[in-house]
Amino acid sequence: MSQAASNPLLQDWNDQPYGLPPFARIEAAHFAPAFEAALAEHRAELDRIAAQDQPPSFENTIAAFDRSGRLLARLEHLFYTLGASATSPELQAAQRALAAPLAAHGNAVYMHAALFKRVDALYAERQALGLSPEQLRLLERIHLDFVRAGAKLQGEAQARYAQVVERLAELHTLFGQNVLADESGYQLLLRGEDELAGLPDFVRAAARQAAVDRGLGEDAGAHVITLSRSQIVPFLSFSERRDLREQAWRAWIGRGEKDGATDNRAVAQEILTLRNEQARLHGHACYADYALADTMAGSREAVLGLLNQVWEPAKQAAAAEREQLEGMMASLDHRFPLEAWDWRFYAEKVRKARYELDDAEVKPYFSLDAMVQALFDCAGRLFGLKFLAQPQVAGYHPDVKVYEVQGADGVLRGVFVQDNFARPTKRSGAWMNALRWQARNGIDALPIILNNNNFAKGAAGEPTLLSFDDARTLFHEFGHGLHGLLSNVEYERLSGTQVLRDFVELPSQIFEHWINEPEVLKQHARHYKTGEPIPDALLAKIKAAELFNQGYETVRYTASALVDLAVHARTEAQGPDITAFEAQTMADYGLPAAIGMNHRLAHFQHLFSGSGYAAGYYVYMWAEVLDADGYEAFKEAGSPFDAQVAQRLLTHIYAAGNSCEPRATYRAFRGRDAQVQPMLRGRGLLV
Repeated sequence: MSQAASNPLLQDWNDQPYGLPPFARIEAAHFAPAFEAALAEHRAELDRIAAQDQPPSFENTIAAFDRSGRLLARLEHLFYTLGASATSPELQAAQRALAAPLAAHGNAVYMHAALFKRVDALYAERQALGLSPEQLRLLERIHLDFVRAGAKLQGEAQARYAQVVERLAELHTLFGQNVLADESGYQLLLRGEDELAGLPDFVRAAARQAAVDRGLGEDAGAHVITLSRSQIVPFLSFSERRDLREQAWRAWIGRGEKDGATDNRAVAQEILTLRNEQARLHGHACYADYALADTMAGSREAVLGLLNQVWEPAKQAAAAEREQLEGMMASLDHRFPLEAWDWRFYAEKVRKARYELDDAEVKPYFSLDAMVQALFDCAGRLFGLKFLAQPQVAGYHPDVKVYEVQGADGVLRGVFVQDNFARPTKRSGAWMNALRWQARNGIDALPIILNNNNFAKGAAGEPTLLSFDDARTLFHEFGHGLHGLLSNVEYERLSGTQVLRDFVELPSQIFEHWINEPEVLKQHARHYKTGEPIPDALLAKIKAAELFNQGYETVRYTASALVDLAVHARTEAQGPDITAFEAQTMADYGLPAAIGMNHRLAHFQHLFSGSGYAAGYYVYMWAEVLDADGYEAFKEAGSPFDAQVAQRLLTHIYAAGNSCEPRATYRAFRGRDAQVQPMLRGRGLLV
């Protein structure tokens, strides 16, 4: 039997629903031989493009390059998806083994001298080629991809650059696997009312389900707190056991920083050393300058300008919040200093006392199933989409749900795959990725878009209840999903979320605004037992408490963004001791210890599990300027579902992909450049 006949990764998937992978037949051992075949096929395609007798043209070089590597792209999308969402020891071993060869192939592509010669020749003549705006954008982006990957480097410099890229790929894989090992290996076992004190029913139910998932189902009293954010944050908010809160908090902030096999400190240090070398080979003084050259911000100065505009007002707001928390502690006769594992606990008590708002009162109105329907309803009202569940279509895990996505005309627009629950074989966080990008260019590919969340699953037979922050996360990732599903471009390189990093969060963050809309909540936020809509009085409490604790949240986010920028702005060749560097940087900025950071460097996967957000964690706030200003267009129109504004949002933001320069596409949507005031006002920082 031939390899193609025996390996499902090399077979035609057209017999599968929507061309999805045959998940049930795929084994980790299939990937290495499949990648070997796909890499050889792609190299042969590129050699043919480069060796043509005809002079270079857009069609025979740029469009052909965009069409190449279909098998490889299919495998990479699947490999990433399974590695992040349904891993195993065998798959992790395959990831480690394939990291360097896949990076080496990337080097072979973008350092292909004959191919780059054709691309470079077209780039030099680009204004005289009579290209459409999208074709010109594709040519410019592909040329820049080559240049930033080392195509213009010569001799030893190019060879060394290739070595650096391959080693970084190995280290990124190791970093992410170490974090996952620390997360999946930890459990705080609770037994008895004393250890469960203060925990509402929804936290207890999730902890009980986590115990069942970890093989403790026969122990009726066992409850487990994991390091999933959907568990750890409620535990820190409600547990009356200060000693257990401290244990959980230390485990959470200590991921990647324990002596032993999963210690990420040396891994991150080597990554930083290699990134600085990478930047210097490109002629930049530091990695931040290299990374920011291809962003909307464009420079460290622009990023710091935004972060510094927020930092001091956020610290002042957090100081006022701290006074409220310490007042609550005094009223309870709790005589000890406020520590990081105390903040959320006393903040919850202040929230309840000051706003009469209790998360346990809110969550029954936010069942996961109802919020998913809210997503689909908003997408339908804004963009005419319909989401049709396909329960007969199997995903890679029983938790996965598959939906057919139709336009208002009933025509198939894509496939949406949703995976909402935390589990030990899945990395933490929330993300969107693709199994297939939308494109035409001779392939007519419909998008297959995935959303991953890490919600704590409800007990068997009970719904999963979300906090308001969880619901916002659901909407956020769905905004990314819509960016992929609504893409309407010719060329795959420009499709969906493949935009500049500080633009990519705009479609996700602007979609968060609809979870705040009363008409959305009155329709979909219904009590999971009675079906009654959320009361107006509770909505008013949620609105009144909207800015509460925003100083704390803003400080935590901005601290992580500042440390990210600082550690990548170093010009020293050797990467630093990340623990000492982080501590010194935050001391210099005056970060209060009781607040801390969103992500410490030893588990900061945005930065070290890949390079996408390195020197780029600021992008969430950069995009928040855009999304807050952009949503004002709906307010000005008088409706969150105004048809004309929604059409502009669709055309210029969700459908455009990377076919237009981002400042230009934002101006086309909004009619002007973004203003910072709505963002500052939204965070309560505008004085």
